[in-house]
Amino acid sequence: METIEFYNGHHMPKLGLGTFRVENDETCKEAVKHAIEFGYRSIDTAKVYGNEEQVGLGIKEGLEATGLSREDIFVTSKLYFEDFGRENVAQAYETSIKKLGLDYLDLYLVHWPGTNEAVMIDTWKGMEDLYKDSKVKNIGVSNFQPEHLEALLAQVSIKPVINQVEFHPYFTQNELRKYLDAQKIYMESWSPLMNAQILDDETLIEIGKEVGKSPAQVIIRWNIQHGVVVIPKSITPSRIEENIEVFDFELSEDQMSRIDNLNKDKRVGPDPNTFEGH
Repeated sequence: METIEFYNGHHMPKLGLGTFRVENDETCKEAVKHAIEFGYRSIDTAKVYGNEEQVGLGIKEGLEATGLSREDIFVTSKLYFEDFGRENVAQAYETSIKKLGLDYLDLYLVHWPGTNEAVMIDTWKGMEDLYKDSKVKNIGVSNFQPEHLEALLAQVSIKPVINQVEFHPYFTQNELRKYLDAQKIYMESWSPLMNAQILDDETLIEIGKEVGKSPAQVIIRWNIQHGVVVIPKSITPSRIEENIEVFDFELSEDQMSRIDNLNKDKRVGPDPNTFEGH
């Protein structure tokens, strides 16, 4: 599995399994296990997904089935609104790793910026505490816009390694990408396939035929060639397998440009500037 390198020298796989809207049941466990068996080395979950227990069991069984060790897998979870505030972060983190059956996370994210800047900054200081105490390998954010990051970076000592945001061919967030690149903060894409809404796009189908790949594989490859970490979600074994078969081809500059030009500034998720978690 190819990796990216954070500014702190740590590495993260370029592709992982997302588990948003995956129930906390046997299907979730089996999907995670299958992904690890098939070569995935990064698993993404969150407190608010409500599935950390089954994700953890899937990791455990996947490691047992493959003979891999904990250090071979990169695991991400996220802090949600009800645990904001510096004094709440450590307990929320401990709860998440306990549910996952792990001793640590490779990456812990503040899930949303919220609408109160002071609370956001106070919460990030709690994330810094975890990192300084060597309880978590890396800390980052999710759904932050440049103005959130500017406010954060003005008042904290450790900057996020990554920002997980909505990113797909219909919502390319060009200004945010330029800002993150300048700050040496990686972008990570949630909902890269736009909840499958984009898979019937004629341009993506056409490019897929040109390279002998599915529209989903084309989109995932497009993410990777843009330097964006990508975590497509699936619970279907064949799709899990298909989504990782993206390291044996490259899109041309023309193909990349044609996909870039599909941008409509169209979100499928909430606006980070107004979302309060309801």
